[in-house]
Amino acid sequence: MDIISFLLDFILHVDKHLEAFVLAYGAWVYALLFLIVFVETGLVVMPFLPGDSLLFIVGALCGAGLMSYSLAVPLLLVAAILGDQCNFSIGRYFGPKVFQWENSRFFNRKAFNQAHAFYERYGGVTIILARFMPFIRTFAPFVAGVADMTRGKFTLYNVVGAVLWVVGITAAGYFFGNLPFVREHLDKIIWGLIFVPGLIAIFGAWRAARAERARVSASG
Repeated sequence: MDIISFLLDFILHVDKHLEAFVLAYGAWVYALLFLIVFVETGLVVMPFLPGDSLLFIVGALCGAGLMSYSLAVPLLLVAAILGDQCNFSIGRYFGPKVFQWENSRFFNRKAFNQAHAFYERYGGVTIILARFMPFIRTFAPFVAGVADMTRGKFTLYNVVGAVLWVVGITAAGYFFGNLPFVREHLDKIIWGLIFVPGLIAIFGAWRAARAERARVSASG
């Protein structure tokens, strides 16, 4: 329970914890940031680590002169790209072993083919949009690996998504993170960065499921 409480407090007050770490340990903060982003995007069992809020606070600290923007952004880009590549590779490696392919009653060749076709056709958009959605960005590359998405295609969209995510959110923090209004309502902004993208994803999934049911009903 102590670990859960600490993680929850760190996520919701990442600005205070990160600033305190910078003041106490200086340049070691870059190693910490690399580790957090890599683990959050690279290990499917760690979807709860801060992502969007962390990038925003990093941008704000850079804007306040406590960190180097030209060092932090490339470092976080590398961490985000390598994390997704790691997650994708894990999915490709363990997917066949989990299902044991045709020898397992849990493996559904039709479902696998559909998942593979989906990621080949729409996987690029999925990988890019997932970057901005907590939890989903951790699972999307893993599922792409399980679905056997082409590595070259995945890598292209992985890099594009990482650039948009890291540069976009850190830039927002850099230019707006130190405004008095933002500082005063930073806790609410962090909550928004956590929940709003998730709600959008849930709504999108609900609409997609409803459209699919309507299509099946019409064809039946």
